[in-house]
Amino acid sequence: MANRKPKAIDMFCGCGGTTQGLRDAGFSVIGGVEKDALAVTTYRKNHRGTKVWDIDICNLEPKDLLQHHGLSRGELDLLTGCPPCQAFSSMRRLNGKRRVHDRSSKDLVLEYLRFVEGLNPKVVMIENVPRLIDDYRFNQVRKELRRLGFDGQPAIFNAADFGVPQRRKRMIYIASRVGKIEYAAPADKVNWATVRNTIGKMKSAGNSGDKLHDFPENRSPRIVELISKIPKDGGSRSALGKKKQLKCHRDCTGFKDVYGRMAWDKVAPTITGGCVNPSKGRFLHPDQDRAITLREAALLQSFPADYFFSLDNGKFAAALMIGNAFPPLFVKHHAIGIRKRLQNGNE
Repeated sequence: MANRKPKAIDMFCGCGGTTQGLRDAGFSVIGGVEKDALAVTTYRKNHRGTKVWDIDICNLEPKDLLQHHGLSRGELDLLTGCPPCQAFSSMRRLNGKRRVHDRSSKDLVLEYLRFVEGLNPKVVMIENVPRLIDDYRFNQVRKELRRLGFDGQPAIFNAADFGVPQRRKRMIYIASRVGKIEYAAPADKVNWATVRNTIGKMKSAGNSGDKLHDFPENRSPRIVELISKIPKDGGSRSALGKKKQLKCHRDCTGFKDVYGRMAWDKVAPTITGGCVNPSKGRFLHPDQDRAITLREAALLQSFPADYFFSLDNGKFAAALMIGNAFPPLFVKHHAIGIRKRLQNGNE
């Protein structure tokens, strides 16, 4: 039994970041649920042995998963999911002082609970933005999981502490009905992966033979000139002085990382869906006069160097998939502890 790969189903699987991390940790991911067509195309290309349910989770029943995968209720080892986080994001609330009212996204957290009840897995894992930890719906989920016999406490971690070369705080909640599961221990800061040792030896963008690395930029001469003047290796637009900045930035007191460069010997900032657009954050290359490429963004998210991302809907749609993904290396570290607990239980 100790050598049996535990089985997992990945709800809201997106382009497959969580699935990749689970597989790297020794899981067999037998199913994924995702309604976004581009993400499904990407997922299927990378995880050919996994059944993808390309359907809205609200229109899927737990019994469908059990029947298709030949499982009885209670046999699944792990049910994981990352309900869409946009409605919980603090940035969405702070940007322009606008609040977001998106009940449908929030209620998907409760849809996840419906599958926990229907499948009764041995372990559940939820990942999302830190803000979710205080949302009343999530507290309802935790209360219901305790009633169902699941034990666990949510925690907030920085992905950089687990080998991911970026600052990225995320909430992770692992609850088990087969014994307590400890979260992976964070690494010392001196051992953080950096931008340099992640993308420092990349071939020149535009001539590498990798479509994700070669996708061209299309910027006006004025913006190209502005980028060229931003100091290398961690420089910011503030170094240009107000007169040389774009008019929209001169009196802006927020979003100070916009049109900033990454620093070679630090971790990257959080890779978001706007990661190839310098107007969205500190996404300029440390010393080349361009934004990071799609491939560089994926590597900073800890995806394998050959991971496929569909370009069917263009560059920015691919960037959104990459930025929305749960970093595989972060998943791997915590999933190893889950696998060990499951194997010990089986023994």
